Amino acid sequence: MIDIIKAFLVGGALCAIGQLLIDYTKLTPARILTGYVVAGVFLSAAGIYGNLADFAGAGATVPLTGFGHLLAEGVREAVEAEGAKGILTGGLTAAAGGITAALVCGLTSAVLFRQKDKN
Repeated sequence: MIDIIKAFLVGGALCAIGQLLIDYTKLTPARILTGYVVAGVFLSAAGIYGNLADFAGAGATVPLTGFGHLLAEGVREAVEAEGAKGILTGGLTAAAGGITAALVCGLTSAVLFRQKDKN
């Protein structure tokens, strides 16, 4: 039960920060989402996000900051294993499962459901 509470608190804090950015700044949602991914990369590079992910589990790995962390860790591991080539391949290799799932779900939804005009 304590793991669920930690995940809820960390994930909720990340969402609350995003909501505050939407409410009190002129940033667009797209810029906020992109900023979350970049923040995840920077926090991962600084060695902070790995500890947060270990502490909060899905509360830290599911939000977009977790995607940035996944990309950074994938690049780091690929550079250690393959050298400079890993800079280009590591992030996509690490995130391939999630990207594939998103594409398959999007394609399935497009095939199964009819699109409607808003008018």
